[in-house]
Amino acid sequence: MPDTPSLSVILTTPDDIQTIRKTLQHLQRQTIADVIEMVIVAPIAAAIAPDDEMKTSFHAWKVVEAGEITSIGRANAAGIRQASADTVVLAEDHCFPDADWAENLVKAHAESWAAVGPGVRNANPRTSVSWADLFIGYGPWLLPLAAREADFLPGHNTSYKRDILLAYGSQLEAMMESETVLHWDLRAKGHRLYLQPAARVSHTNFSKWSSWIPVQYFNGRVFAGSRVRQMSFMKKLIYIGGSPLIPLVRLAKIAAPIRSPILLGRFIRCFPATLIGLILDGMGQMAGYAFGSGNAVHQTARYEFHRIRHITSKDREDIFGE
Repeated sequence: MPDTPSLSVILTTPDDIQTIRKTLQHLQRQTIADVIEMVIVAPIAAAIAPDDEMKTSFHAWKVVEAGEITSIGRANAAGIRQASADTVVLAEDHCFPDADWAENLVKAHAESWAAVGPGVRNANPRTSVSWADLFIGYGPWLLPLAAREADFLPGHNTSYKRDILLAYGSQLEAMMESETVLHWDLRAKGHRLYLQPAARVSHTNFSKWSSWIPVQYFNGRVFAGSRVRQMSFMKKLIYIGGSPLIPLVRLAKIAAPIRSPILLGRFIRCFPATLIGLILDGMGQMAGYAFGSGNAVHQTARYEFHRIRHITSKDREDIFGE
């Protein structure tokens, strides 16, 4: 076993280990688990007490105390700063990787890519809301697809060369709030991004309308709030004025790369929900360009964890056995 891990997995919980246990079980099954460092970000270390089998499955185990988790970006940045491996990857309590996921990410990072993202499938495909959530959030990376260089990669699930992220210094927390903005900035700096669909994950999406509707607005506001910090006043006005066009522009971008007949059928069936979600996202972006993120970062964090609360009873039974 090497002295240092090949990959550090950053996994955040807002409370205790139970919230992330299913993801940890999938990580235990990784073909290269013995060279993975688990970096758990939690409010207090005492809430994280893995059993011996889980802890010894990995090369190393580290808990980062972060206090109350009110921002996904800040929590992930805290984990990145404390990681030991040259390559770090973000993980979620509701996204479950295949057994060879980590191995394929590490192999891709042997090349010069600054970031490598996975291919994504739907973990709860029963409802139109779930599919709309998936198309809006992960449309460009839905399986099946081919490996390729990418303009941007899946948020909260991408791997990075750690030194490139640390070069952001005190700006790292802000850059991690909206990874699309981070990816655009990396490319502007001359870095290259890669999509590796052999690294597959199953993502659990919102399937309750009552949760999904506010999340679309908050996500749009966080994204625009992250962008607007670097905009001139005139450019800000242009984006505010053009905000009503955002749903149509995004709809075209989501539909354009769909090649699979199965995915196309899914997209057609969830089109009404997708359009509603994009309108809400556009409203959030308009507010973000006009007034900044506001409390949307905190609101987004509230919904991001405990996905079991935001999916239908059938989905809970399918995924969590409850």
